[in-house]
Amino acid sequence: MDRTLTDFIRALRHSDVRVSTSETMDAFRAVRLVGYEEREQLKSALSMTLAKSEEEKARLGDVFDRFFRFDAFSDEPETDDDAAAGDNGEGDGQEFSPEDWDGESTELARMLLENDTEALALTLQEAAQDVNVANINFFIQRGIFTRRIMEQMGLAGLDAEIAGLSGQEGGAAQARMQALTQARERLFEQTRDFVERQIGLYASTTGRRLREDLLRNIKLTNVDLQDFRLMKELVHKMAKRLASLHSRRRKITRRGHLDVRRTLRANMPYDGVLIDPKWKVRRVERPSVYAICDVSGSVASVARFLLMFLYSLQDVLPRVRAFAFSNRLAEMTETLKNMPLEEAINKVLKEQGYGTTDYGQAFVDFKELAMEDIDHRSTVIILGDARSNFLNPRADILKEVYRRAKWVMLLNPEPRSFWDTGDSEMTALRAGCHQAEVCNTMSHLERVIDNILRMAT
Repeated sequence: MDRTLTDFIRALRHSDVRVSTSETMDAFRAVRLVGYEEREQLKSALSMTLAKSEEEKARLGDVFDRFFRFDAFSDEPETDDDAAAGDNGEGDGQEFSPEDWDGESTELARMLLENDTEALALTLQEAAQDVNVANINFFIQRGIFTRRIMEQMGLAGLDAEIAGLSGQEGGAAQARMQALTQARERLFEQTRDFVERQIGLYASTTGRRLREDLLRNIKLTNVDLQDFRLMKELVHKMAKRLASLHSRRRKITRRGHLDVRRTLRANMPYDGVLIDPKWKVRRVERPSVYAICDVSGSVASVARFLLMFLYSLQDVLPRVRAFAFSNRLAEMTETLKNMPLEEAINKVLKEQGYGTTDYGQAFVDFKELAMEDIDHRSTVIILGDARSNFLNPRADILKEVYRRAKWVMLLNPEPRSFWDTGDSEMTALRAGCHQAEVCNTMSHLERVIDNILRMAT
């Protein structure tokens, strides 16, 4: 446990909480008295011994919540056995159940197939300590530490088991192989998310440019509260750069291509003398953008940044209509236009966020509110995970939008390995889109907005 406290103090120092040697000794004595069992009691003891101001108490509380976080596998989407065994199967309909398997199996495979999240989280924490994840300093080390942690958890044995099953005949073996393959992909995503959070805890904050590069590429769901102010500055900077690149209305003046009508009309006061010639100009109309944001659960953190981006681009894209939904959809355009940024986004999330997702009802509402306004100049952005709680997603309405609009894109913050698992309706919704992409970092969002602006040139 001494190592745990040492790593926590290191994380505090990286968050600009100064901790002296004497304060460290006080913290060790306090932890020996209160132990690690009672979370709030431990937090209070560390706050009293290590924080010297209200600001440092707030930072310590944030670091504590991130450091002593054991829900690495709680966000894994629920999947049916059929989804694991049959969706990519041989068509034999064999349903796999871990209890029915009497062959050899590794401990990691057992935990994955039984979805033993507590054991997985503990194994992940122990593996992270064994590979000294607290020594991580740069974002480019993410892949290295992800691989090291998975190897420490037993990746070699898991891969060997999958390889052995691939050579066996029979529905049960093939179903188990497919279930393990999908579970391995999800384990990789969850481990990489965990490593990203460790980067936020331990990576050096001395280089602002390095920090900004980290925030550009880290998953938006993994952005820490302490970095939110810097993220706002980064969004504004990126939006300003895009606006500078695209906001000039392209006026192409072709020498020798005189606009005769405008020239004659302008020079009538001069008795027809061509004092003020008028040249032909081509104006490019900006597209109208319809942003539909799923703000339910974990998707809300990603939607927050898309709304922030759109808010920052109102000068260059004045015709942006924003909609938000969990189940019922509402237009939030005027809220974003007329309120300060933070107030506007908090209002959107308060009124529409964190409910039970229903894409079908949201598309019905969108049809009533905006369908008649969509035309060949319209770009429709849908940001969401396509998880509709097994309700009808009304893909037929999205196909109608597809027929009317210039471009429809679906941005999913989940990795592709999660698409079409559980209640995901990605296949149905992709049929009504020109483009469907993973979008869960600021770099992804910047590229999306850049492509929208390029459509007008």
